[in-house]
Amino acid sequence: MNLELLESFGQNYPEEFDGALDCASLAVTCAFNRRGTLLAVGCNDGRIVIWDFLTRGIAKVISAHVHPVCSLSWSRAGYKLLSVSTDNNVCIWDVLSGECDIKYRFPSPVMKVQFHPRNDKMFLVCPMRHPAVLVHVDTSHEIIPMDDEGDVSIVASFDRRGDHIYTGNSRGKLLILTCSDLKVKTSFRIGPGTSSAAAIKSIEFSRRTDFFLVNSADRVIRVYDVRKVLKSGKDEDPEPTQKLQDLVNKTMWKKCCFSGDGEYICAGSARQHSLYIWERSVGNLVKILHGTKGEMLLDVVWHPVRPIMASISSGVVSIWSQNQVENWSAFAPDFKELDENVEYEERESEFDQSDEDKSVELSQERREEDVEVDVTSIDPVAAFCSSDEEDDSNALLYLPISPEIEEPEEGWGPEGAPNEDLSSKRSGDSKENVSPKKKRPKTHDVSLENAPIDEVHPLVSNRPKEKQTTGNKKGRNNSKGEGKKDRKKH
Repeated sequence: MNLELLESFGQNYPEEFDGALDCASLAVTCAFNRRGTLLAVGCNDGRIVIWDFLTRGIAKVISAHVHPVCSLSWSRAGYKLLSVSTDNNVCIWDVLSGECDIKYRFPSPVMKVQFHPRNDKMFLVCPMRHPAVLVHVDTSHEIIPMDDEGDVSIVASFDRRGDHIYTGNSRGKLLILTCSDLKVKTSFRIGPGTSSAAAIKSIEFSRRTDFFLVNSADRVIRVYDVRKVLKSGKDEDPEPTQKLQDLVNKTMWKKCCFSGDGEYICAGSARQHSLYIWERSVGNLVKILHGTKGEMLLDVVWHPVRPIMASISSGVVSIWSQNQVENWSAFAPDFKELDENVEYEERESEFDQSDEDKSVELSQERREEDVEVDVTSIDPVAAFCSSDEEDDSNALLYLPISPEIEEPEEGWGPEGAPNEDLSSKRSGDSKENVSPKKKRPKTHDVSLENAPIDEVHPLVSNRPKEKQTTGNKKGRNNSKGEGKKDRKKH
C-alpha cells in the first residue's frame, strides 16, 4: 500500500491498545529499524528477539548475552545491530547470520549505545558516571570532552545526520560538538536564570524535522530548533520552542520520543504505564494512553512511518495504534452502502456473450484503461528518503524464515534418500536453527581512566539484595531441617 495514502487529514497518532508481543522472556528494551519492518527486543535473559512487524511474528532469536540487554541500536541499512548488556559488554551483531562480529568489554556499566546515523563503522557509548565515548570500529576510541570536569553524569546522542554530538550533564548544561574533530560548536543551559538547573536525562532527535527534545529532572520536556541552537553563541541561552509537562500530576518522564513525521511527541511516565502525546507545533496534549494499572514503564518507541507505538512494561511489549474503520468507498468511488436489500433489474443482454446494446462510449473508456504499467523501475518513496540523499535500496527490510520440520517423513530429502543420518543429527540439536560452527568474534578491551569499576547497573541493582534475602531464608530453613535430623538421630 502506498505511504501517501496513509497521510490522513485527521489525527496521526495512536489511540488504543492493539495487542501485545510475548517474547517468552521478560522484555527490557526495544528499537525499530529505519523502515519500521523489524522490531528488535532485548530481554532480561540476554536474548535479542527480532519481530517481523508486518506479520507480528518472531523472525529471529539471537542468543546474544548472558545478562539483561539494556540498549539496542540498528545500523542505517539494517544489516548490523548494536547491543549492550548489564555485564558491560557491547556487541555488534550480523542480523542475517545471528553471529557476533565484534565485542567490546568496558570496565564500567554502559547505559546507552547508538550507531552513527550514516556510518556503521562508528558508534556512541554512554558509560555510567563517565564521559561519553566515540568508538571507531576496529581502530580506536575517543573520549568526548566535557565542559565541566567535575560532573561526569553525561548523556549523549548523535543528531539526525550525525554531523554533531549533543551531550548533557547533571547541571543542565548542553554541549554541542562536531563529530569529525570533537570541537565545541556551542553550549548553553536549558534552565537559564535558575540557580538549581535540572539534570538532563536524555536527548532525542526527530526523524524528519530539525527539532530535538531534552528530558530533564525538573519534569519539563523542552523542544528546541536545531538551526536556532547552532546559530546561537556560546554565551547565549536559546529559548525552547515548546515546554511540555504534566501540570496536574507533576509526572517524571521515563522515556521520550518523536513521531515518524516529527509532528507529535510522546513521553512515558516513570510512575506507571501511561503514555502522553502532545502536538509539537501547538504544544497541546492530545491523548493519554493508559496501560495496565500498577505496571511500570521501561521503554517506548514510535514507528518510523506509521502512527504506531510500542511500549514495554512487566516484560511484555504492548502495541498502540489507530482504530481502523472500514471504508470501502476509498477503494471503489462508485460504491454505495445499502441499509436494506434493493431489487436489481437486469438488462436483457447483460449476460449475453456479445452485448449488442453496449454503447460506443463504453468501448472508448475500455480503450483508455488499457495502459502499460511500468513494474520494473522503482521510484523512491518520499517518506523513506532524507532531504539530502537518494533512497538506499539495499536496506534489509525482512528476514527469511526457514520452516521448522519436527517430524519429517521418510524420503523428504533430495532424490528421495532416507534421512536416518539427518534425523540422528537433528535429535541432538535444539528446535531453533543451529548454525554449524559460530566464528569467534573479535574482542577489544576498552580502557577508560577513572571509570567507576565497582558501580552496578541500575537494572540489576535491586536483584542481588533479593537474592541475598532469599538465600538467607533458605539457609535458615535448611539449618532448621538439619537440626531436626540431628535430633532424630540422637
